[in-house]
Amino acid sequence: MLHFIVITKKITAKGLAKLFRNNVWKLYGLLKSVISNREPQFVTRLMKKLNKILEIKTKLSMAFHS
Repeated sequence: MLHFIVITKKITAKGLAKLFRNNVWKLYGLLKSVISNREPQFVTRLMKKLNKILEIKTKLSMAFHS
């Protein structure tokens, strides 16, 4: 299924998070995956903003990886 939302070329992560909440999340809930043609930092900022808007507390792990 696809959803097309008209946006400006210079949308911010916060703006995109609000559009996602208003047009996708309210119909389907949280994402199982994210596919983006933007840099990984943008997706990270998007998810941080989305979590804040949806009042999801993010607890990051600093686990040891060998």
